[in-house]
Amino acid sequence: MKDEPLPSGSMTTPHRSEGDSSHVAILMATYQGADYLAAQLDSIEAQSLERWTLWVSDDGSQDGTREILAHYRQRWGEQRLKCFDGPREGFARNFMSLLCNGGIRADYYAFADQDDIWLPGKLEDAIECLARRDAETPALYCSRTRLVNQQGIETGISASLRRPPGFANALVQNIASGNTMVFNHCARQFAARHGARQDIPLHDWWIYLVVTGCGGFVYFSDQPGLFYRQHAGNAIGMRLGPGTLPRRLCRLWRGGHYLQIERNLKALSLLQSDLTVDSRQRFEAYLSSRRRHGFRRLASLHASGVYRQTLTGQLAMLIAAVFNKT
Repeated sequence: MKDEPLPSGSMTTPHRSEGDSSHVAILMATYQGADYLAAQLDSIEAQSLERWTLWVSDDGSQDGTREILAHYRQRWGEQRLKCFDGPREGFARNFMSLLCNGGIRADYYAFADQDDIWLPGKLEDAIECLARRDAETPALYCSRTRLVNQQGIETGISASLRRPPGFANALVQNIASGNTMVFNHCARQFAARHGARQDIPLHDWWIYLVVTGCGGFVYFSDQPGLFYRQHAGNAIGMRLGPGTLPRRLCRLWRGGHYLQIERNLKALSLLQSDLTVDSRQRFEAYLSSRRRHGFRRLASLHASGVYRQTLTGQLAMLIAAVFNKT
């Protein structure tokens, strides 16, 4: 099936006849995931909320991933698991191809990685929270995760938030892991409106930016919803502990984070008409700070009000700003 971008016109919720229950579209991007995929599919099948369809975009796997998907599709039925050929341009573009596919319609959407293990109540907990919000307001649910190694042995838990989520945070940091994300149809429409044509560095960061920038609601749960598997093949891993500041500074110095933010800002420029007044002002102030240099840039960055969640993260950002690296 060919991707069909959502229309850029009015924002509407999916039509449901009276008596229908809310449905979740689970969006999974796969590539060479045969080692762990079956365990993840089993955990999705075991969800306490049963009203879901799994949509998979595979980026050309040759390790048995497609055969595993075919087996589960035969077991679940063709209406429960639907597969596409991915764009083969990296994991973020693969996820975005699903997000922007107009043929996928649901009340709620959840990203799923190929190698995690969902806890049975993950979807139900998220939907119960999101359902309290007006369907015409973009809303996002995300949570902490339990970290496990390649063998599935638990090694820790991801960090909690120390400051509230918001657009000022989203401009410089993504606190919402995509594998925990569940969001409503309104959030999906805003995120997909220009997403198909943009160079989005991280699909989950984009959702966090759009929801907060467009006046939406973000709920971050301290209750983990899944086991997040850490292994050598992770596209993005989780780094925790007191030794993270040197690693953050090193990454900032290499410029990778700077370039990601540049790509985000370019994509956001097309969404300015959808941003709230406060978000537009914040966006312009942060853009202005990036045009300055040295300590003047540091002062301007502080005035823009952007922030990271932890003291080490904030310190790393400010140090990097002096050298025009963030």
